[in-house]
Amino acid sequence: MDPNRDNPFLRFATFWWGLGTFLIFALLLAVIWFFNRKEPVTLEDVAAKTRYETKAKVDAEQAAVLSQEAIEAAMTKVAAELPNAKPIAVEKPDQVVPGSPTAQKLAAAPAADTAAVDSAGPAADAPIDPAVMEAGKALFLTCSACHGQNGEGGPIGPPLAGSDWVAGPVSNLIRIQLRGLTGPITVSGKEYNFAAPMAPLSYQTDEQIAAVLTYVRNSFGNKASAVTADQVKALRSEVGKPMLTAQDLVKP
Repeated sequence: MDPNRDNPFLRFATFWWGLGTFLIFALLLAVIWFFNRKEPVTLEDVAAKTRYETKAKVDAEQAAVLSQEAIEAAMTKVAAELPNAKPIAVEKPDQVVPGSPTAQKLAAAPAADTAAVDSAGPAADAPIDPAVMEAGKALFLTCSACHGQNGEGGPIGPPLAGSDWVAGPVSNLIRIQLRGLTGPITVSGKEYNFAAPMAPLSYQTDEQIAAVLTYVRNSFGNKASAVTADQVKALRSEVGKPMLTAQDLVKP
């Protein structure tokens, strides 16, 4: 038998040597972790960084023109006036409940004189105001969600580029904006029939509808006359009527 096995001094020294080795190893791990630690990066972190940067820019620009004192003063004034505010009845003819007496009355109303509207616009070769095209381009962002950024069409909207409907009678496009469109439609020889109809966009002003339609009729390879606000105004009586079908439109 090895006499060292029962040596208390040897056992004591071995214990401390083992403990010291463990502590040194733990210290090395701690040093490595300290110098190599990184916060985990996720997709949410990347998105949040952009949002925070945007918020900082907005806050800085707002602070440059509007002080915090002015904001607080305005909030105090508005809060004091709100209890005394009274609702005002506003007629919204574009908010019509399907099947209601109002909807039935509108559906039975005489058809608009589309021929007069089509003949009232400017000539096809008349110059177009660049400001109208810029306004229409901005408004087209809403349309591009279905029709594509370049009018190429998509899973829920037919193409506008090279469309015979786009270059056709102005009244078709105006009425579609005001009433929406449902059912199959043939565009430049190809039939499209989407599950969801195009919702009416009658909340837009006459000027906005004229601008976006002018932009569409003169972009993506299309070339046609501009649309005027007066032409849109002449068809405002269409608002609230049932959605159009291709059979309701003037053939291009």
